[in-house]
Parts: sequence; C-alpha cells; structure tokens
Amino acid sequence: MAEWSTRQYPKRTAEAQNLEDSPKQDDLCPGPSSSSMTTKELQQHWRAEKQKLKPVKLLFEFPSARIIEELPSKYVVYQIVVIRSGSYDSHRVSVERRYSDFARLHQQLTVDFSEELEEVVLPRKLLTKNFHPDSIWERRLALRDYLAQLYNVRCARHSRHFLDFFTDPEQRQAHSLLRAGQFEPAVALLEKVLELQEKLGNWQSPILLVPTLCALTVCHRDLEDPEPAFTTGHRALPVVRRYGLKRYKGPLLEMMVDLGYRLGRPVAQLQEELVRLKEAERGLVSFCSLKELVVQEFT
Repeated sequence: MAEWSTRQYPKRTAEAQNLEDSPKQDDLCPGPSSSSMTTKELQQHWRAEKQKLKPVKLLFEFPSARIIEELPSKYVVYQIVVIRSGSYDSHRVSVERRYSDFARLHQQLTVDFSEELEEVVLPRKLLTKNFHPDSIWERRLALRDYLAQLYNVRCARHSRHFLDFFTDPEQRQAHSLLRAGQFEPAVALLEKVLELQEKLGNWQSPILLVPTLCALTVCHRDLEDPEPAFTTGHRALPVVRRYGLKRYKGPLLEMMVDLGYRLGRPVAQLQEELVRLKEAERGLVSFCSLKELVVQEFT
C-alpha cells in the first residue's frame, strides 16, 4: 500500500508564539552559560549535545541457531533479534529465519535496486558441512553483517520486502490461528508483529499497522477482554480516518461503539460518525463485521 498524507498541525496560539519567541541561545544550552565558556569548551559542549540527538538506528543480533529435522528435509534456522540502538530497548523481539528466506529477500531487493545493492553480497550457500557447529557460527556472523549492510542502504531498508521479511510469516500464522478461533496464541504473534512493524517500519506509512491493530482488536474482543480491545481499536481509528481507509472505517466504528457500550464509555460521537458514514454511502455499501474483514486478510 502506498497511501500517504501530509500531517496537519494545529495553529499556534498567541501564548504559544510568545513562548516560542522568548528563549535566548543561552536558554537552549543546558549547563554553563555559553557566554562564560571558552571556544574549546563550547565545541565540546555542542558535540555532547549532538551525541544525544543522534537518530535511533537498528541493530541485528544472531544469538543462536538450531537444526530442524523434518523428514525428508533438514535445515538450520537462525534467531534474529532486532534492537534499537541509542537507547535501552527492553523489548528485544526476535524471529527465526532460514537461509532460503535470506536468499528470497536478496532476490526481491536486487530486482528493484540492483545498482544500489551492487556491493551488498549475500553469503554463499554452503554445499558441505552445513550442520557443523563452526559453519553455523560463521554463517550467523555473515548473515548478521549482511542484514547490517542492507539496513545501511536507504532504499533497501525502506522497502516493503525488508519489512515483510521480518513480519510476514508471523502475520500469516497469526491470521490462521485467528480463523481457527485460537485467539490467545494469535494475540502473542500479533503483538510480536506489531512490535517489529513499529521498529522496522517507522519510516513507512502508519496504514501498515492497521491490519495488525484490527486483528488484535478482534482477538481481544473474542477473548472477552474489552478493555485492550477498545484501546487497540482506538489506536487504529485515527489512522483509518486520516488515510481514508473506507473498508476498515465502518466495521471498526461499529466495533468501537459496541465495545464502548460494554465498557460504559461515551460513544455518542462514534455513533454520529457511523451514522454519517452510512448516510454518505446511501445504503449502497453493506458493512461486513470487523472480524469478517480481518479473517479475509492473508488468505
């Protein structure tokens, strides 16, 4: 999906304008006044301030690997931990991928960005000693370096293929569990997917989060847990409104009204919005439920 929108910011009040205009340079520099600092001290001070403002990047760790034997096949899966650098990251979410997953990603990316990825080389497939501990150790390091190189290429890390590499298998598995009525394991997988989407897709449009948020809303509702269902749906609704995602808007509003009633929350505005939406469609569109919509995803 490639729907984008320019964010609208509220107009500044006179009070806000005065606050914005009032600070002086010394007020913006914590610590000693800049007028009392030597040139060398001032340079050191600003280097320290710039260090604090460095953008958060991602690191990829490969802490382990394991051999899977599913006759007649045998292969190695590598655990990949995605970590935010520059800050303490308490949610070190991980996934497992095999070499063929990396090969598929590389093929997809080189089709789109062959020139940009000329110097990014996927480690070669091993023909012998695939399962020797030393070979697995070396392959872990090589694949870690490969992901780091990909991430350093802007077009690669902004590609939907890069995000899907980390999230698509778990997303599909979660929706299969949801369709089977296994909501608790579906929630666990969807929360992992959401965490990865937030870490890896923060440059992407937030509409990528909507299917995951809506699936979580449905799961929590069907687990008779309306509070997190309402909270998650409330998070998805502004994105649905902002980007005009019509197929989600009606079903999500109906779900939110129902959950709001059950929780004793004020729902008058949501009801009015839902009525306006139905009137605008003049009965030409019959809304399916949010659950029906979510079940259709990834089929």
